[in-house]
Amino acid sequence: MVHYTIGTTQRRAFSIGIVLFIAALHIFSIESYLQGEWLIRYYSYFSDVMIPIAFYFLLYASEERLPLVKRWEVKVAITFLLPAFAETCQWVGIPLLGSTFDPLDYLMYGLGASAAGILDRQLFSRLLTFWTVKPAQP
Repeated sequence: MVHYTIGTTQRRAFSIGIVLFIAALHIFSIESYLQGEWLIRYYSYFSDVMIPIAFYFLLYASEERLPLVKRWEVKVAITFLLPAFAETCQWVGIPLLGSTFDPLDYLMYGLGASAAGILDRQLFSRLLTFWTVKPAQP
């Protein structure tokens, strides 16, 4: 059994914080500040970008229990493919997580999943000392 340093706990807590922040953005939405085309874009695409980011970091927080998702590429793929599958179901008339098909949603899911991967690999790994966790020495 591999034991991890305290960085694992910090990383998990930070990941859950990201998920909670995105949930708060949905609860305390900015829609009252938007009008016209901006409001339509917000309703149409905000969640399509943010939910894959949240799901990526939820997988990040669960990776000790789900060894399949330890690699960032797998997390990006899952966070794109699951909502894309739901969107495809909507296209064929199966209302899964919604009922309105919009081909631009695929692009938004890709943007969200890619943004999460970039945050993980390029930003957090460089700025947060606890982000890259190494196994503890026995």
